[in-house]
Amino acid sequence: MRLQGVRVGFSLTGSHCTLAEAVSYIQALVDEGANIFPVISQAVNETNTRYGSPAKWKEALWEITGNVAVSSIAEAEPIGPGSLLDIMVVAPCTGNTLAKLANGIVDGPVLMAVKATLRNDKPVVLAISTNDGLGMNAKNIGALMNTKNMFMVPFGQDNPENKPNSLIAKMNLIADTVYMALQGKQIQPLLITF
Repeated sequence: MRLQGVRVGFSLTGSHCTLAEAVSYIQALVDEGANIFPVISQAVNETNTRYGSPAKWKEALWEITGNVAVSSIAEAEPIGPGSLLDIMVVAPCTGNTLAKLANGIVDGPVLMAVKATLRNDKPVVLAISTNDGLGMNAKNIGALMNTKNMFMVPFGQDNPENKPNSLIAKMNLIADTVYMALQGKQIQPLLITF
């Protein structure tokens, strides 16, 4: 078990169509021995969609991790001063979240949890899921890739014919990316094909 005892924050943001897949890979981290502390964005905490209700996602996170999801800035803030995490994962990481991270905006629980993790010089892993990764968010992805302690789950174009700017991470590589990031290394290859 490569991640025995590692304290992993796992943040979910509002790419609702990707939540089920991301949640399924939390179990892979648990199977590797990690202790998972879930964090959810305001969108996940408050929005009912055809993919599920906030209650559904909170219950799923509780069942897998045994921990209640952090869902406010006030709940996320102690992560920094308490040095509560060894690493933070944001999966799925929306274009909105990418843009805010790249520009230092901290206006929600996920963003506060990332800021708190970086404050302690700990790694952050982003598993992007955005329809504008090769559009308006390309510059933000580039900025974050060149930010200390930021690591990316390998990603590529999921539907180049119908959504040419869309990028999505290969979620099944989250555990491998976490393992490498804890060593200060970016998993390679970063750009993949679907």
